[in-house]
Amino acid sequence: MEATIEVRGLRKRFGPRLAVDGLSFTAAPGLVTGFVGPNGAGKSTTMRMILGLDRPDEGAALVGGRPYRSLRTPLCHLGAMLDASAVHPARRARDHLRWLAHANGIPARRVGEVIELAGLGSVANRPAGGFSLGMRQRLGIAAALLGDPPALMFDEPVNGLDPEGVAWIRGLLRSLAAQGRAVLVSSHLMSELEGGADHLVVIGRGRVIADTGVAELLAAASGGRTELRTPDRQRAMTALAREGAEVAAAERDAVTVSGLPAERIIEVLTAARVPFTGIAEHRATLEEAYMELTRDAVEFRAGTGGEAL
Repeated sequence: MEATIEVRGLRKRFGPRLAVDGLSFTAAPGLVTGFVGPNGAGKSTTMRMILGLDRPDEGAALVGGRPYRSLRTPLCHLGAMLDASAVHPARRARDHLRWLAHANGIPARRVGEVIELAGLGSVANRPAGGFSLGMRQRLGIAAALLGDPPALMFDEPVNGLDPEGVAWIRGLLRSLAAQGRAVLVSSHLMSELEGGADHLVVIGRGRVIADTGVAELLAAASGGRTELRTPDRQRAMTALAREGAEVAAAERDAVTVSGLPAERIIEVLTAARVPFTGIAEHRATLEEAYMELTRDAVEFRAGTGGEAL
């Protein structure tokens, strides 16, 4: 059973503030879709509207073509973790999952399966109030997996996890997508999405800034630039400029070259007898691409220094 998470023209206002402004995107089966944007961009509000926790002023959010609130057993269609602390502190982890399973018509045996899958076996009979943030995250992920749903949605799933936990969640997300599930992940850690996401939806001020594959975004951000190191920077820049390249001095012995492929740069320098010690095509990081995309969409900026706090 496949399910797509679909957002169609969502708009939501809180008083005078327009939090979400005509947002449309899709998290498709078989892909990990990263959902990112600056603080205040509208990510949390959008995810709450997908779950029916906030009602949109306009537009619709659908799971498998239906509003979440209309689903009879919602955990069997969309598993979600938005707030890892949303569990009674006195309730044991196992009992919390049993209650969710009963409310959604899920067999009790599934509770033990997700406890083991989330690495909670040693603490399942302890009250959730004594859990660390990382353990609460694991409990929230276990709850999302409880109904074996075809679609999943996680808000900052690696918060509070140690390096082993981060590696675990990264592998889990990839395996869920490989099983044909739609996986939507909100995160501020671009390094995690670069290694784990297939697609990226970037929003700012409640609007979509980019809706693209991660590989395509990185290729565009890299801009066909090549980093060159040479002990004779001036002659190198002159020779390459004559061939139509755009050149710029970087570090003491480095040049950034645009407009010529690396193979042609080597040919030009060799013909001009200009020595060089290294050449590499520039590959932008997802962090660099994200910062460039959202440069004009950040609602709150830090001062540049020297300002009173």
